[in-house]
Amino acid sequence: MALNYAEQWSPELLEILMQGTLTSPFVTSNVRWLDAKTFHFTQMSTSGYKNHNRKGGWNTGTYDQKDVPFTLEHDRDVEFLVDKADVDETNATASIQNISRVFEQTWVVPETDALFFSKVAQAAQKEEGYHGSTATSAYTKAKVFSMLKDILAKGKLRRYKANGSLIMYVRSEIMDALEQSTEFTRKIEMTQIAEGGMGIETRVTDIDGVPIMEVIDDERFYDAFDWEPEGGGFAPLKKVAADQEHSVEAVTGAHKINVLVACGQTCKTVPKINSIYYFEPGAHTKGDGYLYQNRSFSDVFVFPNGRDGKIDSIYVDVDTAEVSA
Repeated sequence: MALNYAEQWSPELLEILMQGTLTSPFVTSNVRWLDAKTFHFTQMSTSGYKNHNRKGGWNTGTYDQKDVPFTLEHDRDVEFLVDKADVDETNATASIQNISRVFEQTWVVPETDALFFSKVAQAAQKEEGYHGSTATSAYTKAKVFSMLKDILAKGKLRRYKANGSLIMYVRSEIMDALEQSTEFTRKIEMTQIAEGGMGIETRVTDIDGVPIMEVIDDERFYDAFDWEPEGGGFAPLKKVAADQEHSVEAVTGAHKINVLVACGQTCKTVPKINSIYYFEPGAHTKGDGYLYQNRSFSDVFVFPNGRDGKIDSIYVDVDTAEVSA
């Protein structure tokens, strides 16, 4: 929304109401880098016991160890030049401080979550038994509790649920239905979580000890994104029909996520570079003004378990409808 100060200038920007970062528990910096953008994950598996032969001899076991490289690909940047005249003419409202604050709140925070949600969703969709597609309307107040319970029982999720490392994210319609459910007896509370000096306000509850967190800002809650829309930032990936005459390949549109389950032990947002530069007028050659530059180089990874090298700690259920142009 554009701010019109044609008649009277105010020294304060209008506060933008939005949700803060929901996926901060998954951010890690404990990485040993191999080169500029690659680190490795050591994966080991072993065979198990066999019956002992009392006449002598031991059963020979086997083990397999390999280093799996993971490479970051999400490399983003932007810069803003604020002309000195604009600062003077707007009573300093158009300042680097205000621009950087609005940029962080409206783009950096949501994109951090969008990258996490989409990468975890895509990883789950590659694993048999760890993904589903359900019309959101099916999550009625009569069924929602049992449906969420069923999700937490999928595959090997019970193992991670038992050690308290799972978090379930749901869209607002599902939290609404859960709040009205007669089967669900726990409280759903509006909770403010302090994160980076900002208050993240969202509805939170739990099922079988697993935190259930509402994603109010559903623009970040899709399984695929276009990271280069015309206006910058990100947007849900739109469906494109194949057109052989014009050499256009078909693109599957994004699906809005209903429910996403992630494990804090195996799902990580890994930052490599987070550069922010600020230049006074005369300290750069871009023009006569203040220059702000911001670069973020990171990615999201879902690691396999340490027993058989399989991914079994995540789950996603998406809406049946695709995003179209």
